[in-house]
Amino acid sequence: MKRTLLMLLVFMGAMLFVDSDSAPFMLPFVFAHCDTLDGPVVKTAKAALEKGDVTPILKWIKKENEAEIKDLFKRTLIVRSKGKEAQELADMHFFETLVRLHRAGEGAPYTGLKPAGVVEPAVVEADKALESGSVEKLVKLVTEAASKGIRERFNKAKEAKKHADHNVEAGREFVEAYVQFTHYVERLHLDASLSPEHGHAAHNEATKEESHKH
Repeated sequence: MKRTLLMLLVFMGAMLFVDSDSAPFMLPFVFAHCDTLDGPVVKTAKAALEKGDVTPILKWIKKENEAEIKDLFKRTLIVRSKGKEAQELADMHFFETLVRLHRAGEGAPYTGLKPAGVVEPAVVEADKALESGSVEKLVKLVTEAASKGIRERFNKAKEAKKHADHNVEAGREFVEAYVQFTHYVERLHLDASLSPEHGHAAHNEATKEESHKH
């Protein structure tokens, strides 16, 4: 239960700074934490290669991909013994294959490994929460960002509404602010209300439905 709460908070945190129109296109990025060089998949792979034990890696892939990863793991260990340069090349190939299969298992596209340090703050805090066993800092981070985002968009729409009927241009400014405000709160509420058991596919479908309504 705690892990599903973390996933929902991470999704909301990552989406807080995305405007509604671009939200569907940002979904691959939002769930791309696992394709970074400092993400949990690569971290697990690095430790496994050092120990020579593939078992910890297998949880990141589907059962049907186990044979491919086990075989590549063995071959990677052999190549790693050929020197530092060979080790770096073999490791990178293994990381790329592992992450690609992991992403495929999520139903997400693989666009290559991302450099370290590009992870959203909410995701970083989610990892810390799992390590510490407490979700409080993550909850605080996400709720404060959500509150700030709502208030900023509300104030902008409220101010624009005062002049909405002065002329056409002012009216359009109000409509733009109104759409940004309502899309933002609708998306936040939708994400917060969605059952965590539905996973990534439900988030994707819900966001598509929201974008089609406007």
